[in-house]
Amino acid sequence: MATYAIKADRFFLPGSSVDGGYLTVSDGVFGTWSAQAPEGVEVRDYTGSWIAPGMVDTHIHGFYNHATIDADAAGINASSEALARCGTTSWVPTTFTDDAEHIGECCAAIAKADEVRGADFRGAHIQGIYLEGPFFTMKHVGAQNPAYLIDPSYEVFAKWQQVAGGRIVKSALAPEREGSEAYIAALDAEGVVTSIGHSDATYEEALAAVNAGATCFVHTYNGMRGLHHREPGTLGCAMATPETYAEVICDGKHVQPAAIKALVRAKGWQHSVLITDCLGCGGMPEGHYMSGGLPVVMKDGLCYLENEDGSIGNIAGSVLTLARGVKNVVDWGVASADEAIRMATEVASRSARIDARCGSIKPGRDADFVVFDHELSLRETYLAGESLGAPEY
Repeated sequence: MATYAIKADRFFLPGSSVDGGYLTVSDGVFGTWSAQAPEGVEVRDYTGSWIAPGMVDTHIHGFYNHATIDADAAGINASSEALARCGTTSWVPTTFTDDAEHIGECCAAIAKADEVRGADFRGAHIQGIYLEGPFFTMKHVGAQNPAYLIDPSYEVFAKWQQVAGGRIVKSALAPEREGSEAYIAALDAEGVVTSIGHSDATYEEALAAVNAGATCFVHTYNGMRGLHHREPGTLGCAMATPETYAEVICDGKHVQPAAIKALVRAKGWQHSVLITDCLGCGGMPEGHYMSGGLPVVMKDGLCYLENEDGSIGNIAGSVLTLARGVKNVVDWGVASADEAIRMATEVASRSARIDARCGSIKPGRDADFVVFDHELSLRETYLAGESLGAPEY
């Protein structure tokens, strides 16, 4: 591949954002930024634009009518291709609560999708697997299937990790379930993140989980015991533990912007993670779909559970793209452009312990980056130094 330099108005680099200059890309990997144009190379002029790392979605169930629950490697790769075209260059495919055997099949399919990719594949990198369930509480089961809720079991996890080829990087649970602390400690010892969510845990129960090694909270606010001045609950623990990370769905519908602002003020942007929790019907037209084995209706930019009588039930998940989520939190005045981009890239990757592979523009890494205009509308995505063109969804 050729060497070229990107010229742009601003670059969001690991140390800080810098105005102007040139970023070199050689053989599909990042070189260095310089104030002056390097000699003897093609310059691609993106005057009027900003350059940021590719988005890193650490909680996402699928896209473009394919979902992890399908246990279909080809579908996972189709999702990856579609995600890359809308700015997400790395993702952590996220499973649902289901029968333990089927969760294993889903993990195996994700692993296969990763393994069969050729050098010419142009889709978002699979940076691990996130197990959202099945270790949750019935009270906050949400759109998870209640028929398959069980207590945490390291033995069950080990079977999943084996068929996943060691790719599981994150596992969620409700810490009030029996065996949670032992499970958390065992995973932490192996470098696997444990997240707290879909939980009615008291503040003390959640804090005990943090003390055992849990480091993240699942889509904060949603599916957890709320904050009360006499019982801070799971939410209070998320806000009061400064070294943990808090995911937040940034579509403005799961969580109101003012509540997102309160969370970011409590955690600091350095520990606030923008996620989509996007379902498999993301990128598709409105209509009826299946999600996590349950029927859903996509309507007005959101997915809802469909009740047996055909009526609309609770929110099931989002159909957001992460690039849009970045724009949202800036438009709402929650964060600056620099902070919002980092919450969707370097902070997200650090929260899942995958930051050695993605989330930052660093020399020697795959040249995965996005082009924003000054209003943070996505204009173009590059994957391994190759342009994928304008977004399609």
